[in-house]
Amino acid sequence: MKRIIFLHHSTGESIWVGRTNHYVYRLAGRADVNLCFKRYNRKNKTRYSITQRNFPALSPYGWKNYPYDYYNIWVKHAGDKPYLNEPTLEILTQTYDIIIFKHCFPVSMIKGDTGKPDIDSSEKRLENYKVQYDALKRKMHEFTDNRFIVWTPPVMVEGGRLTEDQAIRTREFHRWIMEEWNEKGDNIFIWDFYNYQTEGGLYFKDEYSKGGGDSHPSKDFAGRLAPLFARFIIDVAEGTTAG
Repeated sequence: MKRIIFLHHSTGESIWVGRTNHYVYRLAGRADVNLCFKRYNRKNKTRYSITQRNFPALSPYGWKNYPYDYYNIWVKHAGDKPYLNEPTLEILTQTYDIIIFKHCFPVSMIKGDTGKPDIDSSEKRLENYKVQYDALKRKMHEFTDNRFIVWTPPVMVEGGRLTEDQAIRTREFHRWIMEEWNEKGDNIFIWDFYNYQTEGGLYFKDEYSKGGGDSHPSKDFAGRLAPLFARFIIDVAEGTTAG
């Protein structure tokens, strides 16, 4: 049996749930991604087990899942003990074969660089994101028996809190992840959520969002992506997609 965990907040929950009613999901623990796995297991006689969790939790760590926060929990506070009740990679890899993580869309609110990258800074700057991601990659490479799936950074809809400069920096972060940070043949795999939501544009397409300036995915968009996400995870589990 391969055990998989998806670490997320609200955008991730939207894709996890897909078109399933949120109220029903919370009562029965059912979701479109999970149902895709159940159907695949029945059809192919496989034993993939997938679960999800909000990471980090609202308390005591706080509702923050940006590059700094994964670096802070998994690299800076690595080890066999949880940090503020959040599991480190040493803990997660003991239970799960595949670990999936993502950021919330405020990750796209990126300030200009200072010329002095600071790995211990929570400021949203490309220079900080890059050194934090490099440290995370080195950490994930330590767990050679595990596989990791990273979502590309969600960007927000046009207008509202996101400036054009911030959207441009998010596009650069996406490009850097895909073309420079990603290493072929390693144990890290990239699910390109950014490409799905922008389709080559600079912002999250309005017609794919909830509308009214809300940067969360619509139910239709989430329902379309849920089986694609599930299929990508299965391909990673079965070794049919390159890292």
